[in-house]
Amino acid sequence: MSVSACPNRFVPVQASLVLASALAPLAVGPLEISASLEAQEMVEDVLDVMRPREIGPALMGGRVADLAPVESDPERFYVGFGSGGVWFTENAGASWTPLFDDQPCASVGDVTVFQANPNIVWVGTGEPQNRQSSQYGCGVFKSMDGGRSWNFMGLEETRHIGRMALHPSDPDIAYVAAVGELFGANPERGVYRTRDGGTTWEKVLYVDEHTGAIDLVMDPDDPRALYAALYQRRRTAFGFSASGSGSGLYRTLDGGESWTELTDGLPEGDKGRIGIDVYRRDGNLIYALVESRGDGRGLYRSTDRGGSWEKISDRNPRPMYFSMVRIDPGNPERIYLGGVSFSASDDGGRTWWDGDAAEGIHVDHHALWIDPANSDHVILGNDGGVAVSRDGARTWRHLNNLAVGQFYEVGVDMSDPYLVCGGLQDNSSWCAPNETRTGYGLRNGDWFDVWGGDGFFNQFDPTNPDILYTESQGGNSGRVNLATGESAPMRPTPADPEDEYRWNWNAPIAVSHHAAEAGGMRTVYVASNFLHRSTDGGGSWEEASPDLTRAIDRDTLTIMGELVTDRTLSRHDGQSRYGTIATVSESPLSAEIIWVGTDDGNVQVTRDRGATWTNVASAVPRVPDGTYVSRIEASNHSPGRAYVTFDGHWSADYSPYVFVTEDFGESWRDLSEGLPEWSVNVVREHRDSEGLIFVGSENGAFVSVDRGSNWHRLEGLPPVPVDDMTIHPRDDDLVIGTHGRSIWIVDDLMPLRALARNAMDAGADGDDGDAAGGAMLFRPPGALLHFPMGGWPFAGEMFEGENPPEGAVVRYWLAADADSATLAVESEKGVVRELEVSGDAGAHQVVWDLREGTPVEVPATGGGFGGGGSSRGPLVLPGEYGLRLIAGDVTAESSIQVRIDPRVTTTTAALAARQRAAREAATLSGSATLGLNALREARTQLSAALELLPDDADEAEEGSLTATATELEEQLDSLQASLGRARPGRAASGIERHAGSPTPDQQRALDWSWETMPGALRELNALLTDELPKFLARIYRPELVPQTIDPVPVPER
Repeated sequence: MSVSACPNRFVPVQASLVLASALAPLAVGPLEISASLEAQEMVEDVLDVMRPREIGPALMGGRVADLAPVESDPERFYVGFGSGGVWFTENAGASWTPLFDDQPCASVGDVTVFQANPNIVWVGTGEPQNRQSSQYGCGVFKSMDGGRSWNFMGLEETRHIGRMALHPSDPDIAYVAAVGELFGANPERGVYRTRDGGTTWEKVLYVDEHTGAIDLVMDPDDPRALYAALYQRRRTAFGFSASGSGSGLYRTLDGGESWTELTDGLPEGDKGRIGIDVYRRDGNLIYALVESRGDGRGLYRSTDRGGSWEKISDRNPRPMYFSMVRIDPGNPERIYLGGVSFSASDDGGRTWWDGDAAEGIHVDHHALWIDPANSDHVILGNDGGVAVSRDGARTWRHLNNLAVGQFYEVGVDMSDPYLVCGGLQDNSSWCAPNETRTGYGLRNGDWFDVWGGDGFFNQFDPTNPDILYTESQGGNSGRVNLATGESAPMRPTPADPEDEYRWNWNAPIAVSHHAAEAGGMRTVYVASNFLHRSTDGGGSWEEASPDLTRAIDRDTLTIMGELVTDRTLSRHDGQSRYGTIATVSESPLSAEIIWVGTDDGNVQVTRDRGATWTNVASAVPRVPDGTYVSRIEASNHSPGRAYVTFDGHWSADYSPYVFVTEDFGESWRDLSEGLPEWSVNVVREHRDSEGLIFVGSENGAFVSVDRGSNWHRLEGLPPVPVDDMTIHPRDDDLVIGTHGRSIWIVDDLMPLRALARNAMDAGADGDDGDAAGGAMLFRPPGALLHFPMGGWPFAGEMFEGENPPEGAVVRYWLAADADSATLAVESEKGVVRELEVSGDAGAHQVVWDLREGTPVEVPATGGGFGGGGSSRGPLVLPGEYGLRLIAGDVTAESSIQVRIDPRVTTTTAALAARQRAAREAATLSGSATLGLNALREARTQLSAALELLPDDADEAEEGSLTATATELEEQLDSLQASLGRARPGRAASGIERHAGSPTPDQQRALDWSWETMPGALRELNALLTDELPKFLARIYRPELVPQTIDPVPVPER
């Protein structure tokens, strides 16, 4: 199979995989497939029914790159996220639609609407905020239908786009400010122009391969006049520089044919990032936010189209990350600046409001839109999402219904339902259950905050579910007691105060797989440039290694050919240290074996719990020396086996690097073939199925069932960065932490485990099978009987994460079409339920609601008198049930364990009594429904007959017929009332809302029904089969008498 990323970025895949007969207990049924292509198609089929579900959260968002309202209807606007795609609302944020999920990348730099025809929308990909977590893009896209579909317009290699400018009346003319590659040199940067709607592009402003265009604005009075800010910058694995002669401010007055650098009044020497804006009502007025050394840094103003400049203010917060200035389109004195806090001025930037102009909402502001028709209406985008003000930035409403969180790491506990915890970019660490049992999906209120700052690793102590080890940036780790709320910092400090540890931005935490001595706590590891070990929950630490990095002084390294010194603009901004440990993995098979990977390219392994270490990085083929080690995964199956991934994007190397060793790193096998050209962040091996491995990349997640011989994209997941994944050890779910679309879960990996088992066994013995078609019935996970309670049905605009389906999820695969297929649920007493399922070839999913078959078959179209609708059987008892799939002449079998909510206290006898009562209630309700349906049909026949009485009928005969009809109608009325009273009623309807025996009231209701229902039905049957047919025979000719209504079966207790 081939997996594609951006246009023209394809990697062919073709490797051998053979699937032999399915092996119990993972899946049962005949299956022999020998052709590799067929085998790969089967994996794709199975993945299609294993799509992940999104659980949120949405109460905090992710980094916003741009905002683009429709000016004629500003309740409709677009939001572009740094790594979360493009979203659209048509109701001011009450609800949202993701528009970019089917595009090849999700990092957005700019969204621009052609206001003369707002169906035309442009998107430039690759956010321009220069962070170490900034994702790269894949070019320019255009929609002609308001974002419902997109066309790729080229400029793929620009990587990061700062801003776009559109001609106000000519839809074919557009300009793109391409800031270009963040992590390397490339010529695809500068200002580009199209005059044919994006079919072709001209580079109209270019300085060099290090300098791109970060900002671009068009004169509102003259579309041939544009201003471009050029920016020379580079980020590497060790640092950042924004210095160089390439940066500057440029103007064209002829639509880009020629450009002039604007210098009069601006600071001399090297400049960094520049943000610009033009006043909407007067193109002569321009503001520029300039990064420069010393007193030159600040806010500048021009009143002559940039010919000369006056410095207005020293204010310019963190230029590398912000550099946003906006002029109120209705008031040239109202100026806004982005930054950690939001700045506002009412006198053209000479003085500023006291405090934060966006108080009460998230910090770090990157995008702003001010309504040109109403300056009080302001929309702000920051690291926490989107906020709206209707009073000119005095008060704000945060739109907390966008699940665009940027997770770095995820962890799980062993509670039921299990907790999912994760750390987010600039939004702390949060936890929530993996599902709710309220009848509604996960909402913001289900999430709780456990640690501040930028969140990263969250690891539970397996021996104490209340203890969570968590951290914020730079190794600021802590131990949190979730039961009491206590938290204790636990970052190690050197014994010598003169020494200093070097901590990664995302410093790893690892809790040992291995039990401690009696009464002791699990060993915990954290890593700086040393590996640190604690046996008392982080209270004290010992060094478990020497410095495992290359210990390179980054001040000796160059960026863009220059040393990074104290005079370098934005020196190492966002890159706190270099020469740090980035990943730690202890072997699940031996506490003596520990693997460590560093940000400077070392792969270290110890086989004696840290006494000695061996750097095996040089044995890894193909990877450039010094490449960042993004993850190591010690194998669950072989002591010498480990997986490692490298992330080369820090050096503009986007190749996927995934390797495995079987001999403690002496040699490595490359598993990268078949993955798209996006760097890889994480690898995970399944603890029970050694052929099953997952990788998370900068563009989604991928799975292999044959240890990397073939790769398949996890469909249903947006094309966002996957920074971490973990497999729940009990529930066998894949929990995916995305950096842009919050957390997703693939429930129940059993189908993939079955395929991996077949692939590995076939590969071992060379068995190609019989090439005969068949079926696979994958063993479902245990199903839960529980009692939904709570939740609020009137959620309105709240985000709601997706729960797993209620009941038992059963997946199966058919090699060929079958005319019909059934899934039978069986107990030792026989068939409990039979479901009609799809017989089409391929993979399928069906949900059994954990109920027996209905004791009384009621037509689904039934109704009338409150008694219609289908009847359902009672819930089954906890226990093991057989599953039998029959598709044509193919049969497959499996089993499922049904368990009751572990929080429930009950007995087997009480559950059996409840089931008997529920079955009786279903029988009585179904019988009543059948009776009421028959009664309705009798009324119809009676009414139709009375309409046929002739006008000249004998008076005596007519009187007799009328009298009989009246008697029959009275009988029907009486029977309807009797059947209504005889139904089990509300008391019996609550039988299955608890796990105990029926209450006395419920039992009395059932007893009353049994006493009255059978007699009422017998009376009804007499009317249906005797009295009514006799009456009809007096009116109709023999050949036209309506068919006698079938009698209703009378239930027996």
